[in-house]
Amino acid sequence: MPIVAQSTETDWVSRFADDVIAESERRAPGKPVVVASGLSPSGPIHLGNLREVMTPHLVADEIRRRGHEVRHLISWDDYDRYRKVPAGVPGTDPSWAEHLGKPLTSVPAPAGSAYPNWAEHFKAALTEALAELGIEYDSISQTEQYTSGAYRAQILHAMKHRADIDAILDRYRTKDKPKNAQQGQKSGQKSGQKKPEEAELEAAEGSGAAAEDDGSGGAAGYFPYKPFCGGCGKDLTTVTAYDDETTALTYTCAECGFSETVLLSEFNRGKLVWKVDWPMRWAYEGVIFEPSGVDHTSPGSSFVVGGQIVREIFGGVQPIGPMYAFVGISGMAKMSSSKGGVPTPADALKIMEAPLLRWLYARRRPNQSFKIAFDQEIQRLYDEWDALERKVADGSVLPADAAAYSRAAGTAAGELPRTPRPLPYRTLASVVDITAGAEEQTLRILSELDPAQPLASLDEVRPRLDRAQNWITSQVPAESRTIVRSEPDQELLDSLDARGRESLRLLLEGLDSHWSLDGLTTLVYGVPKVMEGLAPDAKPTAELKTAQRSFFALLYRLLVGRDTGPRLPTLLLAVGADRVRKLLGS
Repeated sequence: MPIVAQSTETDWVSRFADDVIAESERRAPGKPVVVASGLSPSGPIHLGNLREVMTPHLVADEIRRRGHEVRHLISWDDYDRYRKVPAGVPGTDPSWAEHLGKPLTSVPAPAGSAYPNWAEHFKAALTEALAELGIEYDSISQTEQYTSGAYRAQILHAMKHRADIDAILDRYRTKDKPKNAQQGQKSGQKSGQKKPEEAELEAAEGSGAAAEDDGSGGAAGYFPYKPFCGGCGKDLTTVTAYDDETTALTYTCAECGFSETVLLSEFNRGKLVWKVDWPMRWAYEGVIFEPSGVDHTSPGSSFVVGGQIVREIFGGVQPIGPMYAFVGISGMAKMSSSKGGVPTPADALKIMEAPLLRWLYARRRPNQSFKIAFDQEIQRLYDEWDALERKVADGSVLPADAAAYSRAAGTAAGELPRTPRPLPYRTLASVVDITAGAEEQTLRILSELDPAQPLASLDEVRPRLDRAQNWITSQVPAESRTIVRSEPDQELLDSLDARGRESLRLLLEGLDSHWSLDGLTTLVYGVPKVMEGLAPDAKPTAELKTAQRSFFALLYRLLVGRDTGPRLPTLLLAVGADRVRKLLGS
């Protein structure tokens, strides 16, 4: 894929890239452009969190395409406190609550995990998904940063200027919550049910988002630093004294009663509170671009307050930081692997190819919400993607759509793996549904879709075929799966009137001469037209559409015992001509 600059008029990614490059040259000429994401491995990292990564990734990739050096930092907030035991995580039980308040890297991984702690367990699944999505980044563990003393100077500086930080925070402490947030809480309490957006907000807790304490102090005053207890390892501590000259810090633990005095200039078992930690990192890393979710952008939230702290305390500049909207899920009730039913990128990549998932994020501006389909809607999304590919191929695509396609199909490093022969997803899903994944039968059916270009191997339709099969087996309920009748429905056949029998005769008579996907499509739509005395290619009327629906329902009942099913041409090919004749009474 050529590395070319996109027109600034084409899409949101190009416009942000223009701004980021200009800002980087103003702040740090000659240095790599720095964009950032922050993720908390406090539980399954879901598709809403992925927008935190995809937004800067797309901008960083555009900057690379223009020939600039760029670093995409992903900070793993693995030194955050363990706030709650997420529901629905295999290998956990209520006993994990004894670790609440410890750093995520000090919490045991779920039972049976191959990873050493809670944070590494949940980082691993996303790391694998990011590689499949073609996302290049530099990984930063906040546990490593804090415990190595990398931030020591910044911590001592923040403690020295604690009164100034307290004054900044105090400007917001008395502000009321936005009305819409209060209304959302009330409606959620009233209904007792979580909307997808509420589930995402809940899943986001633990990353130092809206609920993170800002370091409000006790009798000894305000301190922006929380030690982890030397007795129980938790952050339920209160700083009771601090000496700026010696850096002697005394704290006590409300959990176990432990108390000690340490030299903060040598002590590495603690962290800045979130509303100070985030702006400190902006200055430390020289971040030019970092988006944030809606929970970070209300009055008094960490992004808003951070803009003042980074400037007034750390002498830095707040990044360009667009707010990104929620990512919804259609069909999320089918998912049980993630907290609150919110699927992860790994879940999505089991049923869709990486370019399609990238496209869903690339084609919408960050402040536009959208849904990712786990239900029947995924078939329509694939149809849209295939139509876009055809427009790209024939040159009829609009510039913004072409840019979104380019960003989805590959990166500055090259194209992502793709299916050599991308047959329609809905067709593949229907075939694997009917064949229950039997490869020999699947190959036979797919080869008959277009007899002029028969399929030589299933590898030609992979990985899309595998994604469609995963969708059928994991997302389609057993009661909705297609089971072809083993014997004719003789009672139904005997009850048909002369018109019904004649429609079946016309279909069976045309099977051999129409045995391809296009041919059978013409045949099944044409039989009702011929029955009305019209040509097979006549344009349908309202009455004719009614007759077609009745004919289709009859065929479904005779073939699969239901009124609906996979597209009839695909179903007929899958059943095979001989068996179709048997079930239709020939």
